[in-house]
Amino acid sequence: MNLIEGIDRKLDTLAAQSLTRRLRVADSPCAPRQVVDGREMLAFCSNDYLGLASHPAVVNALQEGAARYGAGSGASHLVSGHSRAHALLEERFAEWLSPYIDRARALYLCTGYMANLAVLTALGADSDAMIFSEALNHASLIDGARLAKAGVSVYPHGDVAALEQQLVASTAATKIVVTDSVFSMDGNLTPLPQLLALCERHGAWLVVDDAHGFGVLGDTGRGALEHFGLSSANLVYIGTLGKAAGVGGAFIAAHASVIELLVQRARPYIYTTAAPPALAHALQASLDIIGGEEGAQRRAHLAALVAHLQDALRPQRWQLLASNTAIQPLVIGSNADALRVAAALHEQGLWVPAIRPPTVAAGTARLRITLSAAHTHEEVAQLARALNELERATA
Repeated sequence: MNLIEGIDRKLDTLAAQSLTRRLRVADSPCAPRQVVDGREMLAFCSNDYLGLASHPAVVNALQEGAARYGAGSGASHLVSGHSRAHALLEERFAEWLSPYIDRARALYLCTGYMANLAVLTALGADSDAMIFSEALNHASLIDGARLAKAGVSVYPHGDVAALEQQLVASTAATKIVVTDSVFSMDGNLTPLPQLLALCERHGAWLVVDDAHGFGVLGDTGRGALEHFGLSSANLVYIGTLGKAAGVGGAFIAAHASVIELLVQRARPYIYTTAAPPALAHALQASLDIIGGEEGAQRRAHLAALVAHLQDALRPQRWQLLASNTAIQPLVIGSNADALRVAAALHEQGLWVPAIRPPTVAAGTARLRITLSAAHTHEEVAQLARALNELERATA
């Protein structure tokens, strides 16, 4: 068997298990109404929760940033790629998170994946450290823990008691608890206040990946820490900026000493070209919206859309998971059935992705419905009607 035949056999196995993934090409800006593979679709699949990806103020700021700073940064941050746009954005994030983190400082990175790798490989760089990882953490957190020299202990989803037992039993010099704030495939929130209390009691870091919370949670959109009213020097906070903020990249906010350690030791930060400064400039416009009156209105509209979907969608055999966030997962069951439902929706011009293992557990393949403040109530009603009819038709 030659090399290509070996690859083809692996691909055939994925296809037989209904696990093949497919790329679709969007020909228009990220928005509820998109042209995809040449066809207009109503999309319920992006993480553009506040509808800022195509917001005129953000687009104009991106253009202004490109005119001012050029198209690229030219080098890594520590060589020559750290622009005034990056510095100003980091200062603003530090100010935003200062009520929740003592002596807060922030660092801007190219992606949320890189930010998570940076934090865990730097904090967990020593073999006498231990990472305590939530069972449903995002792949980037799992990979960050694997790349660290620290040991790894996985605790069951949302099980604070089990985590406490692991912390009590651990003799590690450095303890690092890491969790998503909003779980990307379930839409539920981690019990963050209880986790922080445990970390403070046991002298552990609490690393919070707020990818799906920043911009959406909290009265002013500052995320899970604002939502729960938490404050501690033990917190290391990661906010993703390609979702509710509508642009790209991510930031890490923590005590100034932690950030300095990352500057000195975090390989995903040190050894990569800095993100284009224009993105950092555009994010200033995003933050203006998120923290202002318009952001509050968009969050209120999004909450109303979530309530509308939950009221209109009443599955009998399928299961709509309990979630008050923009992520509304509808568990179908088998991989093949989830693909069939997604394909039937696609025929009606509705774009909702089927999520299958290994992203979710076997037997829990689902439609991951995501709502945006850019959606209308009628669009949500259209989706609910289509799903209700499909469930009845496949009974």
